[in-house]
Amino acid sequence: MAASCAGKRGKKTLLIEHTHKIGEKIRISGGGRCNFTNINATKANYLSQNPHFIVSALAGYTPKDFIALVESYGIAYHEKTLGQLFCDGSSKQIISMLLDLCEKNNVDVKSGCSVSDVSKSDHFRINTSDGTFTSNSLIVACGGLSIPLIGASDFGYRIAKKFNLNIIPTRPALVPLIVDPSIRELFTTLSGVSNPSIASYKKTHFAENILFTHKGLSGPAILQISSYLENFNNKEISINLLPGLDLKEQFMADKNSKKTPANYLKGYLTNRLVDHLATNADFNKSITDLKKDSLFKIADSIQRFSVPINGSEGYQKAEVTVGGVDTNELSSKTMECKKVPGLYFIGEVVDVTGWLGGYNFQWAWSSGHAAGNNC
Repeated sequence: MAASCAGKRGKKTLLIEHTHKIGEKIRISGGGRCNFTNINATKANYLSQNPHFIVSALAGYTPKDFIALVESYGIAYHEKTLGQLFCDGSSKQIISMLLDLCEKNNVDVKSGCSVSDVSKSDHFRINTSDGTFTSNSLIVACGGLSIPLIGASDFGYRIAKKFNLNIIPTRPALVPLIVDPSIRELFTTLSGVSNPSIASYKKTHFAENILFTHKGLSGPAILQISSYLENFNNKEISINLLPGLDLKEQFMADKNSKKTPANYLKGYLTNRLVDHLATNADFNKSITDLKKDSLFKIADSIQRFSVPINGSEGYQKAEVTVGGVDTNELSSKTMECKKVPGLYFIGEVVDVTGWLGGYNFQWAWSSGHAAGNNC
């Protein structure tokens, strides 16, 4: 996006990619269909030390702008849930579209070209495996640490440090969580079970599916909440396994029922889930025989299911990276570094992290558009 915008302005533009494939993160996203934006993107959908930093770039290039680009290429798409837009066909259509834009705007693209050093005197000097290049402007769009198998590295942060820029400490985000060993067996037994839930941590909560895994928890609601954990040691999240229903109220309304709480819950949850969570003997007594306190404890065990977290599956499974180049180092309008004229940082390498659901791609398009039109 940045390269095509710069090229469109008549700038002699070179795009350097150290792997042999362009846009691998685009290719694997959305199950191969690329969740390319979210129609609801606002600053509220992003984490950053400075949440206001995002506003200018998002206003300058909106989801509607990217949708218009996608439509101009005749790429069919659909809204899945919660404003998430996916290609009907393949994510490769988005990659082809962006590469076509680069070609139309005379951008020179070099893949399989590794950068060994970046320096600046009068101009930026970039030493690569394909020779040395000089430029008036340099845009760093190296991404974060997530998914190293497709080429992610700390290279963008190393460039920032070389120019004495502050880096907000990084951690994996949108990542599956590992539960404390003391309860691991339960989760291993339930591995593969999915359930609509509300996952909460402190004042933040997300209502989507959760997925039990052999190590702990995954699924959209868990990936979302993972971004808000300051670290993954000795943290506790709460899960409402039965949202949309006040179980305490229901138990009181059916206080004369001969049903057991376990049988009652099987009307709402999968049998497998109930069987493994109904460890308390009271689950198998009739509702009418149980005291209010006992029924409320059962309700809390389902709607305030407390899960101690003792790790994450790391950058290998994380979709994005929290932290990165401090936004205080950059202009929010242009992404240019305040200390180093002509140096720009965009996308995931910056301390801006979107929710699951197309928000991170929109930040990539918006920040790339801002830098490409001002470099």
